[in-house]
Amino acid sequence: MAIQWFPGHMNLTKKAISERIKDTDVVIELLDARLPGSSANPMLAELTGSRPALKVLNKQDLADPARTALWLTHYNSQPVTRAIGLDASETTPARRLIQACRELAPLRGGMVKPMRVLICGIPNVGKSTLINTLTGKRAAKTGDEAGITKLEQRISLADDFYLYDTPGMLWPRIIVAKSGYNLAASGAIGRNAFNEEEVALELLDYLIQHYPKAVEARYALKIPSGMKDEQLLEEIGRKRGALLGKGRINLQAAAEIVIHDFRNASLGRITLETPEEFAAWLKAGQTLDAERQVKKDAIELKRLIKFKRIPRPQA
Repeated sequence: MAIQWFPGHMNLTKKAISERIKDTDVVIELLDARLPGSSANPMLAELTGSRPALKVLNKQDLADPARTALWLTHYNSQPVTRAIGLDASETTPARRLIQACRELAPLRGGMVKPMRVLICGIPNVGKSTLINTLTGKRAAKTGDEAGITKLEQRISLADDFYLYDTPGMLWPRIIVAKSGYNLAASGAIGRNAFNEEEVALELLDYLIQHYPKAVEARYALKIPSGMKDEQLLEEIGRKRGALLGKGRINLQAAAEIVIHDFRNASLGRITLETPEEFAAWLKAGQTLDAERQVKKDAIELKRLIKFKRIPRPQA
């Protein structure tokens, strides 16, 4: 299954970022600490070019601390880039953003050269909650559904510090299949764009390999060696009473339970990817996408040859 979701307002966001970036000193990209690679927007990298970047691993209180440390090291090793972990509900840590931006653009500041910062992120990554924390008031709408913010907002965090907020934006084609599932599991993609059962199975497949004890503790069961994700989903449904007539398992209900438990951290602090894993997934996705493009180009060439108008001989 290929998960794709790119509502019309996201095209407007892309255009707005393209215009705003011309007068931007620092770009803050809010990432989901549970899936930092999958929640990084490749389109944003193209739009912002070599602008100083602050990567904020948000919701770190929901993520695996050891893996968050790996991702912070990964991003901090990149040029003109800083990375910090953050829980958007905490007021004092949130203010570290301002200091980090000043360090990335030390020549900006004061009324003559006010700091201009663009904050971006995928839908439902907690950007609006963070902005409200920074300002101490409800400056941005919040919600648990993807795509709440629809218009650009300018927010003054200090006399010489302007923050431009943009709607959450995904990208037109998600070429890393695993990223699609992870984004769906996190709530970044609208529920109409994916099948809950498939997403839950992918999630359980990863949890069996990396967080089996967390699953066993949450659902009071044992995961024997060789247990498959389909079997585990059925067992969870049985344990949680997700049943149909004649003892059949309601797999849809069981899938919703698993996804909900991941999103609210009832399974514990979990991160669905390491930098090395994501790099491998990305390489495989890029290879597959290139092969797809070659086939697409070959089909288009055949079509052009087949329907090419043959010039008539001159009289």
